[in-house]
Amino acid sequence: MNGKKVLFVSSELVPYLPENEVSHMSYEAPRMVNSNGGQIRIFMPRYGNINERRHQLHEVIRLSGMNLVINDMDMPLIIKVASIPRERIQVYFIDNEEYFKRKATFTDKNGELFPDNDQRAIFFAKGVMETVKKLNWSPDIIHVHGWMASLLPLYLKKYFADEPLFADSKIVLSVYGKTFDGELDKDMIKRIAFDGIPEEEIASLAHPTYNNLLKVAVDYSDAIILASEEIPEEITTHISNLQKPVLPYVPVQEFEEAYANFYNTEVLK
Repeated sequence: MNGKKVLFVSSELVPYLPENEVSHMSYEAPRMVNSNGGQIRIFMPRYGNINERRHQLHEVIRLSGMNLVINDMDMPLIIKVASIPRERIQVYFIDNEEYFKRKATFTDKNGELFPDNDQRAIFFAKGVMETVKKLNWSPDIIHVHGWMASLLPLYLKKYFADEPLFADSKIVLSVYGKTFDGELDKDMIKRIAFDGIPEEEIASLAHPTYNNLLKVAVDYSDAIILASEEIPEEITTHISNLQKPVLPYVPVQEFEEAYANFYNTEVLK
């Protein structure tokens, strides 16, 4: 990994959110690349339940100030940054008061999915790529973790298809077990189509379930990591029908060598 640039885009990350499979591996994978001589950037949403004072988040004025258009609405993009001191790792946070101010991640106090989660996912995907453009940082690998980040492969391959900065970037998608039931807003497919992505290419998002979100992410990724022992059969079957490199599940205690080999021999070949 020496000298390689890896962009990590994640729904969740410790120590900013509670530990689970996604947040834990979203920390461990960058730490591994960092310790093996790679260059990394990490992006996650700035949810309102992240304690900015405790984690010393601060706004990066030179990166903020852009508006992203979501379904014909101008939504201000705010970029914040913090460091994980013991690893000397910097984390960038995608923020917007309308989408991320609330004191929760994905659901309300009754456990119901936020009705605008689809817009939040679109905003996050576009916000990450626009910020990386401002940084003028061309990643060799973009590694995506968690469903809130799952639109990034689609947007990179379609919306940012003509951006030279990402022309040689390879997308790795970590697929985790099912983390929500039900569906996101039924107009999600129309909101994505507003960005010039044909509806027929994302037809499964007419029913934006967890499985369908991940299947679209798989379609537009270059390589897949099975990051949970239990993944919905609908997703694993979809993956097996595609001719893409796949890393089978490995326990966290053994992931470092497996991930590094997968990056080097399957993704960057």
